[in-house]
Formats: sequence, C-alpha cells, structure tokens
Amino acid sequence: MKSFLKVPLLVFLYLSFWSCNTRPKPSNSNEEQRRTIEMLTDYGNMTIELYNETPLHRDNFMNLANNGAFDSLLFHRVIKDFMIQGGDPDSKKAQPGDTLGEGDAPYVIAAEFNQNLFHKKGVLAAARDNNPSKSSSAMQFYIAQGKIYNDSLLNKSQERTNKWMAQDYFKNDPNKKPILDALEKAIDDKNRERYTMISDSILKLARSEENFEEYNIPEAQRKVYKSIGGIPHLDQNYTVFGEVIKGIEVLDSIANVKTDSLDRPTRDLRILKVKVIEKTRK
Repeated sequence: MKSFLKVPLLVFLYLSFWSCNTRPKPSNSNEEQRRTIEMLTDYGNMTIELYNETPLHRDNFMNLANNGAFDSLLFHRVIKDFMIQGGDPDSKKAQPGDTLGEGDAPYVIAAEFNQNLFHKKGVLAAARDNNPSKSSSAMQFYIAQGKIYNDSLLNKSQERTNKWMAQDYFKNDPNKKPILDALEKAIDDKNRERYTMISDSILKLARSEENFEEYNIPEAQRKVYKSIGGIPHLDQNYTVFGEVIKGIEVLDSIANVKTDSLDRPTRDLRILKVKVIEKTRK
C-alpha cells in the first residue's frame, strides 16, 4: 500500500549518460550562498533556493537539472492543501489515464534530516518509498502547500509524527516484529480503527524505552505553521532540501487544478524546464 508520498523505486536506465557511477559528489556544504534553480511550468515560474544543509539532495537536483532530466515531465500528483508532486520520468510521454508515480532513476539519496528544516508552505522535499532508512527518491519531489494550523491541530500532527518515529524505532528489534506485522496487516486490510489502536500501542511501548526520543515541534516553527501554513506531520520523515522564494502563487494555482481519482490533473500540467541560475544570497 502506498503512503502519502511513497513511490516504489524501479531500477532502469534513464538517459544514456546516467549510471550508478555518475552519482554527484556533494560540494562544500559550508558555502555562504545558496544555489538557486528556476522551475518553468505551464502555470508560471518558481524560483527555488536549495539548502546547503542538505548537500546530497542539493547537488543531485542540480545535476539532474543541468542534464535536462526534469524537462517536459508532469506534475503527476496534485492534492489541494497538501502538495504538488513531480519528477516521474515515465510521465514525459504518459497517455491520459496512465497510472504514474513509479518511475525513477536507478539509485536513492541518503536521508538528510535537520530539525531546522521543516515543511512550511513552499518547501521543496524528496518523495520516497517505505524503506527503513528513509532514503529519498533520486528524481521524484514535491512542493508543500499545506494549510494553516492552530495549536490543537499541531499537537495532533506532533503525535502522528511520534507514532511514525516509534514504528521506525522498533523496526530493527526482532522482538517487536509481530506488532509491526499486525500494523502492516491493518494497513493492507484498510482497517483504520485497528491501525489506530496498534499505532497507539506502539507509541506507548516506545515511550517506555529509555533511548526513544520524542519529537516536539519547536515554538518558532509552530508560529510559521500558524501563519503561512505547511505540512507538519511530515517533518523528520521526508527530507526537505529547498524552498520557493519567488512564485508562490504558481504553487497555489497548480494545487487548485482539477484532478482525477488518482490525484492526477485531468489536463497535463508540465514542468517545461528546470535550470540552475546564478548564486543569489545567503
């Protein structure tokens, strides 16, 4: 079963120049200025700064952009008040009705979590499947739209994040495998009530462990979620590696398009080009 942003990573040869041996090496992550890309779409352009704190994702994205890997791909998954997702190479020549979301490059990017980088509206983040290390898709990305939260909703999001962290905490403990298997079965059976009961139990067990560290949304980030909005329950689960600094209205326009039952826009919405531009600011 697919989670919100989960995409199976299929190994295939994408473009004649691409192979596992051409993975980009991260440059100096202590550069003073952020690298900037421009994403040209059918609905206008977005200027996006890439974070130096996530050098693997930054350099990979620039390398793909410089080689035209994103050009003419679709935003294949759009959910209003949540996010817009693109980067599936299979979408370039997709026909109406084709199911998208499983295409990728033949490698993954190691997770780069940073508590100062969070899912405020406009951030660029990496999609991934349900791998235990939370490694990112090499190509598929999303831009967060989200919504504005109050403290009550933020507390619920924080609890949701801690449930996921508790599940991850027990994944390497063979003694906890039965309860994790039961959780997976509840997901497969689409039994929300049983899923909730089991995930509550897993969090309670994790809290009794000496080395389990709960996540608390920092106050400064709460203020952002209560003002411009975002997707707080994805924090520390998906790598955030950039943010829109110009053209946020384009994000909103794309998020408002009509979609089908699989969240694919009913009219193709393309990324015309992604290009790396000059360094701009600190």
